[in-house]
Amino acid sequence: MKARKITQFVKRAATLSVLASGFVFSSMVSAETVTIGYQGIMNPWKAVIAEKQLEKATGVDIEWRRFDSGAKVITAMASGDVDIATAGSSPIAAAVNRGLEIELVWVLENINDAEALVVRDGSGIAAPQDLRGKKIGVPFVSTTHFHMLFAMEQFGLTEKDVKLINMQPNAINAAWERGDIDAAFIWDPALGRIKQSGHVLFSSGDLSRWGKATFDGLVINKSLGEEQPEFVAQMIKLIAAADDAYKAEKDGLTTESPLVQSIAKMTGGAAADVPGVLALYDFPSLTAQTGCAWLGCGAEGGASKALQFTSEFLKQQGKVRTLADDYSVFVNPSFAEAAAKL
Repeated sequence: MKARKITQFVKRAATLSVLASGFVFSSMVSAETVTIGYQGIMNPWKAVIAEKQLEKATGVDIEWRRFDSGAKVITAMASGDVDIATAGSSPIAAAVNRGLEIELVWVLENINDAEALVVRDGSGIAAPQDLRGKKIGVPFVSTTHFHMLFAMEQFGLTEKDVKLINMQPNAINAAWERGDIDAAFIWDPALGRIKQSGHVLFSSGDLSRWGKATFDGLVINKSLGEEQPEFVAQMIKLIAAADDAYKAEKDGLTTESPLVQSIAKMTGGAAADVPGVLALYDFPSLTAQTGCAWLGCGAEGGASKALQFTSEFLKQQGKVRTLADDYSVFVNPSFAEAAAKL
C-alpha cells in the first residue's frame, strides 16, 4: 500500500510473542511507516496523538493527517493514502457498502449530545416543522447528515421542503457568520461557535434514543490488520487508557490540565470549551467494547446493528446502491480483545 513505506531495518531490538490467546508485548518490532487520518473532534484520543504515545510505545513512524470530515478521510483510505482513520458511523457504512476493504476495530465515542442541530437566533425556527423552507448546512455522508435525514423523516419533511447544503465544518462557521444559513447540524468546535448566536433544536442523543444510534469509530485497512495485528492492539490499548484517564479526572479538569491542553492543541478549540464538550460524549470502556453493546456478538452487536440501520437509511436516500447481507463482517473485535490482555 502507498501509505506504508516499507524499509528493511528493525527500529527496536525486540521480541514479540504472538500467542493463541492474544498478543503479549515485551516491546514492538517495526519496519514501516503508518499513516493515520484523524479529525478535529474533541476526545481523549487526541492526547495519544499530541504526546506521541503510539510512537513511543511501538517504535513505529507515524504520519498523522488531519481531515475535515469522515467522508474525506474515507476517500483517502480508498486511494491507499491512509492506513487507519477515524470516521463517523455514516461514512463508515457508506464505505463498506461500496466495497472498501476496511473494518471497524474500536468505537471512539457514542456521539450522544456532541452533535446537534443548531438554529440561528431570530430565524423564526421554534419547532422542527419551522425548518420548512430554511437553509441547513451539514457535511454530506457524515453522522450528522444521517441524523438530519432521519429527523426529517420523523417530522414529515423531505429534501424538497428544506435546503440541505453540503458544507464542511469550517465552511459552516463562515456561512453562519455571513448569515447564509439558518441552521447547521454539526460537531465541535464548530458546534460551540454557532451556539453563541443560536440554540439547539435537537441533538443526536435525542435521535439515538429514537432507535438510530451514531458513533465515531476507528477503522483500519484489512491488510494492515493482517500484517500488524500487534500494532493495532497496542494503539487500542492506548486509546482505552486515555479514555480511562479522562473518566478518572473529568470532575477536576481545568484549562491547565495536560489532557485539556493536548485536546485544545490538536483540535484548534479553546481549552475552556474542552471539559464541557467531552461531557457530551460517552466513551465506552474496553470491557464494554468487546461485549454485545458494541463490537462483540456478531450481527447482534451494537456496532453491527448501527452500521446496518445506517446503511438501510443511506440506501433509502439513494446514497448507496446495495446492502450487505451481514454487517458483522466489517466489525472486528479481535484487536480490542487482544488489547485487553496486554
